[in-house]
Amino acid sequence: MTEAMLFEKRENNAVQCNLCAHRCVIADGARGICRVRENAGGTLFTLVGKKTIARHVDPIEKKPLMHFLPGSRSYSIAAPGCNFQCGWCQNWEISQMPRDTGRIAGEDVEPETIVKDALRTGSSSIAYTYTEPTVFFEYALNTSRLAHAAGLKNVFITNGYMTAEALEMIAPYLDAANVDLKSFRDAVYRNYIGARLQPVLDTLKNMRKRDIWIEVTTLIVPGINDDPAELDDIARFIAGELEPGVPWHISRYFPNYRINDIPPTPEETIRKAGEIGKSAGLKYIYIGNMRSDSNTHCSQCGHLLIRRSGYGVLRNDVTRAGNCPECGLHVDGVEMSGTSGEES
Repeated sequence: MTEAMLFEKRENNAVQCNLCAHRCVIADGARGICRVRENAGGTLFTLVGKKTIARHVDPIEKKPLMHFLPGSRSYSIAAPGCNFQCGWCQNWEISQMPRDTGRIAGEDVEPETIVKDALRTGSSSIAYTYTEPTVFFEYALNTSRLAHAAGLKNVFITNGYMTAEALEMIAPYLDAANVDLKSFRDAVYRNYIGARLQPVLDTLKNMRKRDIWIEVTTLIVPGINDDPAELDDIARFIAGELEPGVPWHISRYFPNYRINDIPPTPEETIRKAGEIGKSAGLKYIYIGNMRSDSNTHCSQCGHLLIRRSGYGVLRNDVTRAGNCPECGLHVDGVEMSGTSGEES
């Protein structure tokens, strides 16, 4: 075990964890909501300090990040555990493992090895993904520092439930994040996820202020967060509180984990959500978990900027200066020129 960061000692050997917005007060011998941080004698330890349960090389588009180094590879890692309890979790076998089985599986892999492997595979970034990176914060922080020193970028695929203190520590090394905005109703967060809405909104705004590139994902679940008024609230929050150029990924739900009695999201619901986003002024909207156009178009003249097939970039016409070649509008994102019009 490795001593954890961001905790305070309390009476009777209890500790308060300040890593995520739950701010768990943990009795001696107990674990927090994430089940991977344990109080031993009044000191908080992480049980996943260098525990890797998944390592893959993915297209950055799979994260999904469409406006961050398009066409590049991202070396993706995960440790077991999560601070949310979503009944429809796609990666529940590893994210909910410590809670459901009490096990913390995986192999110990040093941060130095992660960085070397990322470089060896030609990856441009390291993604902390598949589970919630906040709960393996120490591992992610140590790796991200080494990654930056080696010229690699770092991305979080996150539920956004980290504290301001945690974000302040990781921000100098965090280049981009895709944040799940699961609902715009606090009741949904409380009843289906075991969390609250406001900390996620705060994280999104704080990331934006720190110039971390962000994209937002919303999985639309029928009867839970598919009300048009709620989807309009999400779109207007992104456009107004973040920026119209922040991409919104709208994903179709399929039954999984503990929620199997809700049918898949109708495709028409997803299409209507896209129309709501456009009406709110969002420039870039992408559809997930169904056959759809994953291309990037200029938000001003409509020119096809990046042509994709699935997660692969077939052609990138964004100029090296990051502009549309037809009308000259700057394209929101990070190093958007990618292959600069070459077939890849």
